[in-house]
Amino acid sequence: MTFLRADGPDKVSGSGRYTADLSFTGMAHAKFRYAEVSRGVIRSIDTSAARAMPGVYAVITAEDLDARFPTPIADRNLFAHQMVRFEGEVLAAVAAVDPETAEAAAAAIEVDIEPLTPVVDLAGAATAEPIHAEWRSYDAPEGIIRDGNVAAFSAVTKGDVEAGIQAAHLVVTSRYVADASHAVPIEPRAVVAQWEGDKVTVWTSSQVPFDARNGLATVLGMPTNRVRVVVPHLGGGFGGKCGFHFEAHVAALARAAQRPVKLVFSRWEEFIAPDRRREGMIIEITTGVSTDGEITARRATVTLDNGAYSADAEFFAQLAAMHLAGPYKLPAVDVKAELVYTNHQPSGSVRAPTAPQACWALESHTDELAAAVSIDPVEFRRRNLVGQGDEGPVGQIYEHIAPSECLERAVTAAELACVDNPLDSDEALGVAVGWWPSFAVPAGAFMKMSDDGRVQVITGAQECGTGSVMTLRNMAAEVLGIASDEVELIYQDTAVAPVGPGATGSQTLLNHGWAVENAARVIADQLKELAAIELEAAAADIVLASGAASVRGTPSVSVPIAQLAATAAEGRLLLASGSAPEREYPTVNASNCVGDAGMGSWLAPQFSCHVARVQLDRDTGVCRVRAVYAAHDSGRIINPIGAHGQVEGGIVMGVGQALTEGTQYDQEGRQRNPDLLHYKLTTAADAPRIHTEFVEIDTPNAGPRGSKGLAEAPNVATAGAISNALARLIGASVRQLPMTAERVWEQIQAHNQEVGQ
Repeated sequence: MTFLRADGPDKVSGSGRYTADLSFTGMAHAKFRYAEVSRGVIRSIDTSAARAMPGVYAVITAEDLDARFPTPIADRNLFAHQMVRFEGEVLAAVAAVDPETAEAAAAAIEVDIEPLTPVVDLAGAATAEPIHAEWRSYDAPEGIIRDGNVAAFSAVTKGDVEAGIQAAHLVVTSRYVADASHAVPIEPRAVVAQWEGDKVTVWTSSQVPFDARNGLATVLGMPTNRVRVVVPHLGGGFGGKCGFHFEAHVAALARAAQRPVKLVFSRWEEFIAPDRRREGMIIEITTGVSTDGEITARRATVTLDNGAYSADAEFFAQLAAMHLAGPYKLPAVDVKAELVYTNHQPSGSVRAPTAPQACWALESHTDELAAAVSIDPVEFRRRNLVGQGDEGPVGQIYEHIAPSECLERAVTAAELACVDNPLDSDEALGVAVGWWPSFAVPAGAFMKMSDDGRVQVITGAQECGTGSVMTLRNMAAEVLGIASDEVELIYQDTAVAPVGPGATGSQTLLNHGWAVENAARVIADQLKELAAIELEAAAADIVLASGAASVRGTPSVSVPIAQLAATAAEGRLLLASGSAPEREYPTVNASNCVGDAGMGSWLAPQFSCHVARVQLDRDTGVCRVRAVYAAHDSGRIINPIGAHGQVEGGIVMGVGQALTEGTQYDQEGRQRNPDLLHYKLTTAADAPRIHTEFVEIDTPNAGPRGSKGLAEAPNVATAGAISNALARLIGASVRQLPMTAERVWEQIQAHNQEVGQ
C-alpha cells in the first residue's frame, strides 16, 4: 500500500491553517514583558501606564494570577514572583487592540529589579549560592535526589570499577564540553484563547495538547472538562514544543479582556522565552582497556545545565548516565550525573534529550581508546558492542537487537561509495554508534464506519510533521481492506479524542498504532460477520481487500464493503475502540544505582550507526559533511518513506548540532545569538548526501507489527561520526560542541604546535 499523507495537500498548497493564521471577531493581541535580567529581586512592577494606554484591554501579573507550573519539580511560578532567575522570565502580559499597541504597553510597564550575581559557570554551579533558596519546600517526585543547586542526581553502577581500571592495560581519560542549543522550529509559538461562559478553548502550537489542557485546568483552577485544547497544523516542534506553558497566560488574558486573545512569538522570543532547549554538558570519561582491546571498566561524570527551572529533571540525569555507559559490554561501570540549576534558560525535551551530546563525547572517546591500543575504530567497536543476550549497565539482558549489523551495514555502504568516489587528501570517514529507548505509554482510538463505507479514526495522537499520525490512516485502511483516502483522521482536539501523551518520545506509532489497528480489527470482524451471511461462508474464511469482502481462495465471490456498511446501518452501527496493550519493561537490578527515574530499563532499545564523510579546509577550520551513511535497527518498518524521512531529518539536524548550533551567553547569563542570523542552522545547501538502510529485527513486546520507535534515534550518532572524521584529519579531537570553524582551526593550530609543525 502507498503511504500518502492526509495533511500533504494542505501543507504544500499553502491552504493549511496554523495557529498564527486564526482570527476571531473582536480579537485582541498579546505581548509579554520579560525580565531581561538573569537574576534579581523584584522590587516593583508598575503597570499603571500600560493600563491607561488607549486600546489596552487587560494587563496581568503575579498579583492577578499567582500560580505554580504543574511540573514534576514545582519550582516555578507562571509569572515571576519576588525573584527573576533567567532573562526570558515573564513578568507581565498585555492584551491590546493590535500587536503594536500591545508591544508599546508591555514596554511601558515600569520594572525595578535589584540585580544579583548570576550563576552562569556550569562547572561551579553545583556548589554556588543556591538559585532556589527554598528548594526543600518544592514538591518533587518521590525518589528524586536533590541538594541545593543540584535539581536531580543519578548514578548508574555495576561491578567493581576500581578493580577493572587497575586490571586494564591502558586507561584513557577524556573531557568534553557541549554548549546548549535550541529546537528552532520554523513556526514560532502561537496561542489563541476564547472563553464561552466558564469554558475556555485554546488553540495552540503544542506537541502535547492533553498536557496543555491539564496544565491549564490546574493553573486556572478549573475541571478539565471545561478546558478544550485544539492544535491546528503544527509547524515543527522537535521536542521544544512539549510541555505546558504559555497557554495559561493567554487564557488568563482572554478572561480578563473578555474577548479572544492571540499571542504570536517573534523569533527573539522564540529563542529566549521557552523552557525547553537542549542542555549544555560537561563530560569526563575514564575507560580501561585490555591488550586485545576489550573494555575492562568505565567511570564517568556528567554535569547537565538544568537552567533556572526544571522541565524534565526527574529523568534527564539518569538518561544522560545511560548514554555515557553506551551500547557497549561493560564488566564494570560507574557513571554519575548531576542536573544543576543555573541562571540560564531552562532546558528540556529537545529531540533525543541528552543523547547527541553524550554520544558525541562517548564516541569521540571510543576512537581515542582504539588509537591507544592501535586497533582500527571499527574493529574496536566490533569487539565491544553489546549483542543478543549481553547484559546492560543495570543488568538488563538485551534481546531482539542488531547493533553489530548496523555497524557492518553502515561501514560497508561508506566503503562501497569510496570505491566509486575515493576520498581526497582533505577528506576522512568517521564512525559512531548510538542507541535510544522506546517508550510504551497508554493510547486509545475510536473508530466508526459510515453507511457509505468511509471510516473516521479519532485519535489522541499528535502530528508534529513526522507523518506518524498520517500513517495511522493507512494502517486502518490495510486492516479494513479499503483505500487510505476513505479513512478520515480526527485528531489534535482534546474535546473528542481519547487522552494521549502527544508527539513526544518517538512513541506515536509505537502506541497509537496498536490502538488504531485494534479498533480496526473490531470493525473488520463485524464486516466479516456480515459478509459471511451475504456470501454463505464462515466468517473466518472472509478476506477484506481492495474495497470488497470475498471468500478466501475465490476472490470473484465478493461483496463491496460499502454495501456491507449500508446493510449494517439498517440495524447496527460499525463502531469500535482500541487501545495499546500493556508491555512489560525488562527486568533489571538497579540496587546499586541511585536516582532511578525508570530510565535504566530500556524497552525495545534502538541502535544506529552513522558513518560521516567530512571534508576539512585546514586554513580556515571550515568543514563540510559530504555524505552520511546510516544503518538503523528500529524493528520492523511500517512506513518506509516516512522512516527514511525521519533518518534524513535527524541527520541534517545532527549536522547543525555538530558544527554550528550552540547558544552563546554573556557573563550576565543573557543570550548573545537569539536570532537566525547568528544562530546558524543547517540549510538545504549544507545538507549532505544521505544513504539509509534499516536492519529489520522483529521485536515482540514493543510496537505493532514488531516495530520500535524511530523519530529521535537518527539525531543521536551524527555529531560523533563527524567528530571522529575531523579527529582523523586534524590528528586530535575537537572537545567542544558545536565544532565551529573557529574551534576546529584552534585545534589544528594546537596540534601542529604539539607535533612541531
